Formats: sequence, structure tokens, C-alpha cells
Amino acid sequence: MLAIRDLHVHYGGIHALRGINIDVPDGKIISLIGANGAGKSTTLKAIMGLVSKSEGHVYWDNTDISAMKTKDIVGGGITLCPEGRKIFPDLTVEENLAAGAYLRKDKEAVAADRKKAYELFPRLSERTWQLGATLSGGEQQMLAVARSLMSGPKLLMLDEPSLGLAPLVIKDIFAVIRKIREEGVNVLLIEQNAKAALEISDYAYVLESGVITMAGSGKALLNDPRVQKAYLGE
Repeated sequence: MLAIRDLHVHYGGIHALRGINIDVPDGKIISLIGANGAGKSTTLKAIMGLVSKSEGHVYWDNTDISAMKTKDIVGGGITLCPEGRKIFPDLTVEENLAAGAYLRKDKEAVAADRKKAYELFPRLSERTWQLGATLSGGEQQMLAVARSLMSGPKLLMLDEPSLGLAPLVIKDIFAVIRKIREEGVNVLLIEQNAKAALEISDYAYVLESGVITMAGSGKALLNDPRVQKAYLGE
């Protein structure tokens, strides 16, 4: 389980996160929704050690990982699939997946996870030789998620996986997120498509200007008039 306690992050004079508390229990999909600039991506980067924390702690399975290096956090079972895909455009699909497993030494387990990734995303299995840059936007997002899974995570953090994708592709991506959870990987999801995120979430938090302003089950927040007005266009 991941636990964030009283987390503060400053960028220069900007107080980006203001003492947030978030729990990601085992076997759950947890979403963090909010407008652009609310601090969602900063939260994931702080967990991964990619930005400095001013105050507060991040705990992973009761171990304080607040001061750990990013590669050690990945090695400990947490992986971030970043906003904007960030695949390696000049590497093939197969090479991108291999890059996702670069910290692992267990060749048989890596091979099994590669097979699993291709089962999750059959389209990628037809394009193993293709360069990342030549894939469609939807296929690049599939590759980004598959590459993240190649590290063998216990917690997969997804930053805006539906950004810029067609509705049918978004539906496929969210179906895969459900499957990932069913296979025992916990999920922390950041998503501007609040409706899609809340529909698959066991629990969710609303982040506004670096502060958690609401929290509850995905269903409860879907039906909350404040959430509907601010994020669902209702």
C-alpha cells in the first residue's frame, strides 16, 4: 500500500502541493482528478522522487521512500507511465518493452511479462518491429503502458492516459486499466476525463490548487453535484 502524508512541494515561489494525504490500498484503482495546474502530475513526480519535497512523507508498504532515488523506487515496485507517452521514437516496439525492463535480471519473468503485455495489447504484437515514431497516437499510448508494465510493478501510476486519444481508443485503454487491476497491480490514475476515471475507480480524490478538497468512492463523486458542475459539465 502507498500512503502520502502531509506532502508539500514548492517550485520556486509557488506552493504546488499543500499538505496532501492520499492512500492507495492493495487491489484498488485510485484516481486523482482536477483541473490543469492543480498539482496532479506534481504528486506523481514527488512520489517517484523526480521533484523535491518541502515537507511530508511517502510510504510504500510501511517503508518511508521519501528520500529514495527514482531507480530504487522503480526497483521497489512503483512505476510511472508519464503524460505525453514519452516512448522512445527511434526504438522498435520490442526495444521499447526491453527498455522498460532494464532494471530486471529475471529473464524468464521478463519474457512472461512481455507475453502478457502483448496479450493486453494485441495490436502491439503485430508491430514488434515497428519504430515507436511510426505508431498512431493510440498505439503509442498502448506502448507506453506496456513498457511501464515491463518493470514488473506492484503499483502502476498513469498520468493522463487518455490525453489526445479518440473515444474508442480511450474505451480500450480504460478496459486495460481494469484488467491490470484484476491481475494484481494497484493503480493510481491521474485523468482530466473525470467521468471515465471515476467510473472505474474504487476511490478518488479531487485536487484543487494543491489541496485535496473532496474524496470518496468513484460512484459517490460521480453523483456529487459539485463534481458534476466543475468536472463533468453537468
